Amino acid sequence: MLKNRKLAKALSDSALGGFLTKLKYKAARRGISITEAPQFFASSKTCSNCGHKKVDLTLSDRTYHCSACGFECDRDLNAAINLCPI
Repeated sequence: MLKNRKLAKALSDSALGGFLTKLKYKAARRGISITEAPQFFASSKTCSNCGHKKVDLTLSDRTYHCSACGFECDRDLNAAINLCPI
């Protein structure tokens, strides 16, 4: 059914929704909090050190360099810190 272009998006979305429901249920039973990021949150474009948003960051840039504060970090690690601050 995923090969049908009209049904594929709806089926994929419902599968992810079901996964999120199960994840929330399991986390609640163990006392773990789940934080959902907004759909268009620019986690990899925002500096985790000062909060400056870099608009010209492309997918091929694997290292994040902040022009405001000089912070340098791996792009994925920067996004992870933005999503789950310590």
